[in-house]
Amino acid sequence: MNEPNSFSMLPEPLLSKLNELNISSPTKVQEKVIPQIIEGKNIIFQSETGTGKTFAYLLPILKKIMELPVPSNASDIFVKAVIAAPTFELASQINQSVKSISGIKTALFLGGAPIKRQLEILKEKPEIVIGTESRLVELIRLKKLKIARIMFAVFDEADRLVKKEMKSETLALMSEIPSGAQIIACTATIDKDTKKFFSDFETEILPEEDVLKRNISHWAIYAEYRDKIDTLRKFLTAENPGKALVFTSRADQVENICSKLRYKKIDCMALHAKADKVQRKAAIDRFRSGKAKILITSDLSARGLDIQNITHVIQMDLPQDRDFFIHRAGRTARAGKTGINVVIGDEYEMRQFALLEKKLGITVYPKEIREGKVVSPEL
Repeated sequence: MNEPNSFSMLPEPLLSKLNELNISSPTKVQEKVIPQIIEGKNIIFQSETGTGKTFAYLLPILKKIMELPVPSNASDIFVKAVIAAPTFELASQINQSVKSISGIKTALFLGGAPIKRQLEILKEKPEIVIGTESRLVELIRLKKLKIARIMFAVFDEADRLVKKEMKSETLALMSEIPSGAQIIACTATIDKDTKKFFSDFETEILPEEDVLKRNISHWAIYAEYRDKIDTLRKFLTAENPGKALVFTSRADQVENICSKLRYKKIDCMALHAKADKVQRKAAIDRFRSGKAKILITSDLSARGLDIQNITHVIQMDLPQDRDFFIHRAGRTARAGKTGINVVIGDEYEMRQFALLEKKLGITVYPKEIREGKVVSPEL
C-alpha cells in the first residue's frame, strides 16, 4: 500500500491528470508546501531550480477552486487567482502548466502585447490570470481586471520581482490585492531583499537537494574568445546532444552564434529579448517539441525556463553572478534526471570556474575535442 503523501489531499481529477503526465508522487517541495497552502497560510518558499515549485502552488490552488460550487450563470464567474511572473517565458510556462492538469479557464497577460486583444480575453471570464506584473497592474487600474474577490495572489520567481527594476510594479500589484486573499511567493533563492519584502509571511526553505553536485556533470573546455563558436560547433557535432541549451551573457551574440552554426548546417533556434513575442514563442515551441535540438539564448531564459529533457547546458562564458551560473546549469537535470553542464572558456574564465568549483563544492572535469570525440585531456 502506498504511504499517504500530499497528493492524497488532491481531488481525483487532478490525480488523473498528474498520472497522464507520469507524475505519481510529490517532490520534496510539493510534499512540504501543498498542505500549508491548503491550510490557507501566506507563504514564501525557496527550493532549488528543477524541484517542482510551480506544481507546488498550482495543485492546492486548483484543488480549492475545483471544490467551489459550480456557478449557476456566467455572471457568477470571477477571477480567483492572479499569478505574477517576471518574464514572458515563465508566464507562458505557468499558463501551460495549468492547462496540462486542469480545464479551468486561464488568461495570459503580457506587457508589450496589444492590450485590446487582452481586454477581449477578459470578457471570456477567466478564473486564473497569469502575467507580467506591469500589465496586470495596468489592467487592474483600468478597472478591466477585477480582483476584489480573488482567493490567491502568487509571485513566482519572487527574488527577481523585488529587484530594483521591477520592485515598484510589484509593490503596486501587492497594494491592489484584497486583504482576504492568500498570498504565495516562491523562488530558487531567497536573498535579504526578498526576505524583507515578504517579511510577514511564513518562510519555508527546503534543504538543498544538491542537484548541482549529484545530478549534473560539469565539464570545462578551454577556448580562446575568437575560437569559441567553432569549439561549440565541434562539441555539438561530437556530442550530438539530445537537447542543448546554449547561453551567452551578450544578447548581441545570440544571433551571431546561431547564424554561424546554421552556416555549418547545424539546426538551431535563437531566443533573446530583442526578438518579438511571436519569434520567441516559435523558438521555444520548436525547442520544447524537439523539432530543434539546440536553442541559443541570453540570460533572459536562465530564470524560470522549464523545458523537459534538456540533456546539455552549454555556457559560452562564465557569468559574474554566481546565481546566474546556478540557474543556467539548473535548466538540465530537472525532476530527478541527470544532465551535463559545459563551460567553454578562456584562460581567465577557467580560473574563475576553478574558484566556483570550490565555492559550490562541485567537481569540474576538463574536456577537449579530439578526432571528433569529447575526451579527457591526456596527462
